[in-house]
Amino acid sequence: MSAFRIQSHLSQMNILTIRRSLIAALLLFASASHAAMKPNILWITSEDNGISWVGCYGGTMAKTPAIDRLAKEGFRYLYCFDNAAVCAPTRSVWITGMYGISNGTQPMRSRNEIPHNKIPYYPDLLKKAGYHTSNPGKTDYNIGGREDKACWDYKGGKGKTQFGWRMRKPGQPFFAVVNIGDSHESRAHGSLDGVKKAPSKMKLHAYHPDLPVIRKNYAKYAEAVERMDKKVQDTINALKKDGLYENTIIIHNSDHGGVMARSKRFLYSAGVHCPLIVRIPKSLKHLYPADKPGMTVDRLVSFVDMPKTWLSLAGAEISESFQGRIFLGKNTESEPAYHLGFRERADERLDHVRLMRGKRFSYHKNYYPFAPAGHHLAYLWKAQATAAWEQHHREGKTDAITGRFFEPRVSEEFYDNAKDFDNVHNLIDAPEHQKKISELRTALRNKQLELRDSGLLPEKMRERRAAANNMTIYEMVRDDKLYPLESYLDAADLALARDRANLRTFISWLSNKDEGLRWWAIVGLHLLGADARRATRKLNAALKDESHEVRMMAAWTLIKTGQQKNALAALDDLLTNGTNNESMLHNVIDWIGKPALPLVKKYIDNNGNRQGRYGIGIFGRIAQLQGW
Repeated sequence: MSAFRIQSHLSQMNILTIRRSLIAALLLFASASHAAMKPNILWITSEDNGISWVGCYGGTMAKTPAIDRLAKEGFRYLYCFDNAAVCAPTRSVWITGMYGISNGTQPMRSRNEIPHNKIPYYPDLLKKAGYHTSNPGKTDYNIGGREDKACWDYKGGKGKTQFGWRMRKPGQPFFAVVNIGDSHESRAHGSLDGVKKAPSKMKLHAYHPDLPVIRKNYAKYAEAVERMDKKVQDTINALKKDGLYENTIIIHNSDHGGVMARSKRFLYSAGVHCPLIVRIPKSLKHLYPADKPGMTVDRLVSFVDMPKTWLSLAGAEISESFQGRIFLGKNTESEPAYHLGFRERADERLDHVRLMRGKRFSYHKNYYPFAPAGHHLAYLWKAQATAAWEQHHREGKTDAITGRFFEPRVSEEFYDNAKDFDNVHNLIDAPEHQKKISELRTALRNKQLELRDSGLLPEKMRERRAAANNMTIYEMVRDDKLYPLESYLDAADLALARDRANLRTFISWLSNKDEGLRWWAIVGLHLLGADARRATRKLNAALKDESHEVRMMAAWTLIKTGQQKNALAALDDLLTNGTNNESMLHNVIDWIGKPALPLVKKYIDNNGNRQGRYGIGIFGRIAQLQGW
């Protein structure tokens, strides 16, 4: 080989080596750049405080300098709403990215199972994307079949750090949850001695009577909110100390509204309208939702949107099970027209409400309007303000606004939240709003069908049906033969209309083989009041219905129409010999009131004043009121 050919061959080898080196370097750079593009995410959640308690949202009762400063450096969302208004069902929405009514996890601490092979938790997907995940605080996901903490890398524990990012590998991107409980409802319980904030400066909701004890209870909770705000600052300080403040997206929001009675647990604005602030460092300014920090964002955000959005920001896989919409970042989806909220059993008290709302108007559908919103709930009554409010009402001192909480409800409510944040002026019959009301009614039904709303059967009835078919509620409600949702929605609408023209239909439904239709038949008859007398024979037959829920409501309906003997005997039989729905039985007996007092006394005499999961229980409460 000539010297020239050898030199040429060496040159070609050098060029190939250089090319390979360049390619390797570019790949390494691309890999490093990709890692650098994965933002750290810190999610700070506080418990139980709605926007009324936060300074940057116009709140005046508590000082929240840390949150306010975060809003100045970030973006404050004006229309962020919780889906469930209470903690465990809300956290079910967050961890799955699914509405609780879609998978049967909407009743408080029900722990119903879901098909975990089909529904991943969002931390599972973050870990697949290379993130270190941590949640050393509250989980409470309300889901069975999987331990709540199992999905997190760092789970914390007594004496361990709350700042889970400190447990990751060097350089690993992190997703960290820091949950602050200092503003929890429990901080408003107990003695009001030692309150330092001025009760006179508290701004009461319109539905609360202006009583000294209520003002003082507000002041006590305002102090709790201020302690929460200090914990927000402590968390931010820790992030700064670790040199991570300028490369971490910080999110702050509450887990629902609260905390004075008629906020938390309820779908009114005080219960679902929550602060949401997102601070994005300059290095990630391409993610800004508005031109510059300090601005507000008027996009409607539902809590169900959050986990899907966090996954998108992290560049993680998003499974088809996620039902929200991405509201931030390069993959932002179209803004939803409406927000859906749901309320069912909270602790020992039954209810069933659906909410469909936009930024201004809200439509509420009360599927159990026979139950007052303010029926006694042991945990809620631990706040002195609640007990004082109830006593004020019992003494006949409340008016149409301050007393409505303790009375049975209408079937539908409609509010203009821009003019009536406290939701005390029901505009359901206002002629000028009928077009909007019709629009929201239709939107609610369409969403219920889309999600397969599992709440159209009483809680224990749907649990029994799912168990009988060896499936989860999620699976059962997706089978039209087992759960004919459209028929149930139609039946419920008929029942809630309170139109005596439907009486014959309800009577015929009482013979239907589907206990779900029999349930809505008995609800319809109950809501007809005196007109239900025409169904007396069928109502007496329903006292022996296979469905205990139908029996209970048939008994109450007969009592309402002045026919107590057989009805009370049927309820006594359920109390004495047992029922497959004790929670509903106790609720119904309490709702019946005075005619049922002999049954309560007999039960307590035979069983004692038993302490239940939620305190003294409904019958114990009745015993207290009667002085037994």
